[in-house]
Amino acid sequence: MLPPISPYLMKQTILMVLDIGVIDRNMKTDVLVKEAMRTKPLTCKPSITIKKVAEMMREKRVGSSIVVSEGKPIGIITESDILKKVVAEGKDSNKVRVQDVMTTPLVNIDPYITIEQAMKIMNKHNIRRLPVIEKGRLQGIITEKDIFRISPTLLEISREWSVIEGVNVSKTLGATISGKCEECGRLSSDLLEVDGRFLCEDCREQ
Repeated sequence: MLPPISPYLMKQTILMVLDIGVIDRNMKTDVLVKEAMRTKPLTCKPSITIKKVAEMMREKRVGSSIVVSEGKPIGIITESDILKKVVAEGKDSNKVRVQDVMTTPLVNIDPYITIEQAMKIMNKHNIRRLPVIEKGRLQGIITEKDIFRISPTLLEISREWSVIEGVNVSKTLGATISGKCEECGRLSSDLLEVDGRFLCEDCREQ
């Protein structure tokens, strides 16, 4: 029986694969998100009922919907949210609103980062979908499945990297947060955490 590989050695191996470019023929890491994302993702208003958004998701055969208010993405609702926060708690889907159970603030990415970077961000935040936003506008969505179809090997290697590295990749790889600023209350697609609160660019500069 071979001895276990040390975390240090595993980390160095993964970094060599991801950063130096020692890859197998099935692994494509330089593909940009804009080339792999799905355009025109399902969107909904925060005021509609859970039953309505569930029907929309079933009709489109998707597992999530981006929540949009005043033309800006502010959150996301997934099948998991509906099951855990509505069905499992015995709530009436005709009465519960999307805004009551959606995930917000919204982690999102730029279309010009690579799918490798997108996967690291997903793993860091323990999510499977990332809305793609450019200049405040929703451009598309990319999921684990989208990345897996392009690069099966990257999925497993990136998960190991996230566990071992333990760094805040959202600050270094282009992830931003969308939602309401906790200081002024305005919607923003560029929130950053400052002293435990998510603030827009204007409030951060004050």
